[in-house]
Amino acid sequence: MAAPSNSLKTTATGYVGYRGGEWHYAFLLHRLTGLGTLLFLIIHIVDTATVYFYPSLYEHAIALYQSTPFMLGEVALVFSVIYHGVNGLRIAAVDLWMENRWSIKAQQMGVRGTFAISVLLWLPAAAIMLNALLEHNFGIHIFGG
Repeated sequence: MAAPSNSLKTTATGYVGYRGGEWHYAFLLHRLTGLGTLLFLIIHIVDTATVYFYPSLYEHAIALYQSTPFMLGEVALVFSVIYHGVNGLRIAAVDLWMENRWSIKAQQMGVRGTFAISVLLWLPAAAIMLNALLEHNFGIHIFGG
């Protein structure tokens, strides 16, 4: 049996090294966005629990979340949730209703469409969130005054 570190190294190398086309990158992005969303949920549950046990720590966490790096991370988190959801719907549709019509061309178009839909759904939220970041952290007003 291989050591866990060797197994992890082999897995990571295979993920990055394999060049299977758009669907490979969609697979990687789906995994990464799922892990990012899971990490956020864990952090959110832990920091929300501190409200009861350590209110001052919760206030510190909220102040930290209003910093520029964390606000940029929230913008990325919104993309992660949207992409993961839209790509999950694409995967479910292919598996449930289109298994007999699977083709490389259809998968390429599906992956491209998924990414385009995700970006179109994300852009308004990203604009609002980036505007809030600029207003809160830098006093710059882009939308409204």
